[in-house]
Amino acid sequence: MPDNLIQKKGESTWYVKMAVPPDVQHILGAKVFIRSLKTGLRREAMDARLPYLTEWKARIAAARAVKAEAREQWRQELAEKSLELDAQVDSRLLQAIKNPPKATGATASEVDAQVEKLERDKAELLQQFEILEEQGARGLIKETHNYFAFGPPTSAMKAVEAVQFVADATRRVTVQLAQHRYGLSSSEIAEATTITKEPTSYKPASPITKARLKTFREFRESRGGAPKHVDQQITKMERLSDFLKNEQLPLTFDSVDNWLKSLDRAPATLSQYLMAGTAFWKWAMKYDAAWREDYKDKVNPFIGHDLPQGGGSETAGKDREIYTRDDTLKLRQAALDNKDKPLADLIALGWYTGARIEELCQLNKESVITVEGIRCFDFPRSKSKASKRVVPIHPSLLPTIDRLSEDTTDTFLIPTDSADKYGKRSHAISKAFGRLRTAAGLSTLHVFHSFRHTVITELVRANVPDALVKELVGHETGSVTHDVYSKGASAVQKLEAISKLPSLSA
Repeated sequence: MPDNLIQKKGESTWYVKMAVPPDVQHILGAKVFIRSLKTGLRREAMDARLPYLTEWKARIAAARAVKAEAREQWRQELAEKSLELDAQVDSRLLQAIKNPPKATGATASEVDAQVEKLERDKAELLQQFEILEEQGARGLIKETHNYFAFGPPTSAMKAVEAVQFVADATRRVTVQLAQHRYGLSSSEIAEATTITKEPTSYKPASPITKARLKTFREFRESRGGAPKHVDQQITKMERLSDFLKNEQLPLTFDSVDNWLKSLDRAPATLSQYLMAGTAFWKWAMKYDAAWREDYKDKVNPFIGHDLPQGGGSETAGKDREIYTRDDTLKLRQAALDNKDKPLADLIALGWYTGARIEELCQLNKESVITVEGIRCFDFPRSKSKASKRVVPIHPSLLPTIDRLSEDTTDTFLIPTDSADKYGKRSHAISKAFGRLRTAAGLSTLHVFHSFRHTVITELVRANVPDALVKELVGHETGSVTHDVYSKGASAVQKLEAISKLPSLSA
């Protein structure tokens, strides 16, 4: 049945049929899927079968996801059941001691009541065995049948023994059920036995499981999420999951609050953690049926937090410093002394453009264009719509650009050692700049992005109009007139503005 089509004996109608894998038959409640295609023409049946096959495959995949999620929870399930059993055992033991069965002199009605209760216990336990037998489990507790042959207990001691026996038998049945349902290994069976005997030995796992995070990642990627952003969200949720597990805490507002305090991060960073948590929560409440049931009456624990002010790193809440001309000359010379000419050229590009470091590392020979007779950089869109812009090349930078265009071996103006896994070319050279900055004695408030602050400051101080400054560095003006209707300044106007940046030449 390679094409999943069959015809029943004596019928001309075609059916589509798919066997349900054994591992999910109990979840889907079927061993096979079959539907009539209501046609006797095979070519029509070939097309008509496809929606059913797609639906069935999706149901099987979903069932396996549910099973994988359930398997991760077997320890918690056993612990919860065992705690309930312990409570019942304690209650029955207390009852057996306070109200022992009457061995002699008991009335007929009292004996009948004892026998009736014992029969109920017997029926309940044997029902567990029937479930095991139906599921194909082996190694049942044969002595249970022998025990019930003794008749009702006739003393407090025998009543206690009866309660303990039923409890022990129930624990063994529970382990066997878990073994069959989840396919436990020998080491897991030993662990399950320990949990049923000492349920408090189990430490609750985080509800943010590996299986859930895997499904969440697949969802985010299927919706076009940027790989780096998705990775960051997953990493943040993994950290929260570890925290909940290590601290043995449920997922609540207070737990998230304690987690945030333990991170020791700047408020802006903590806000990113909360946004990642909210993204995960919204996904789980919409697409994870088990999660939706568990948290149906709960409020999103990632909202409503008052973040600390000024905590975290030493630079949190502080403005970045700008580079002076002397700072820039010092850094550029230090790069040359280290025989790192690409870094020296990158520093010059930062000084004369105020562009983001990745924007500069993405510049290639085709990025150098001529507009109205003026050579310019054509920056593609990166962070926002306004980031796509054409910026005249500062006159003092033209010789450097000519050299870089001539020397390039891969069309890129700035050669870099490697790109990170997200394709960012600035990864390695950004690290090199950080080391150079530190060696030069500049503070951590001086970052490469500080060149952007420097250029904006210099242009403002040179009386360049605000709208033109924003156009040169790729910021939206916030004005409908400029952002929607205006085509921007001319190349001549922009060159006049950019030329007001101080030259690094002697």
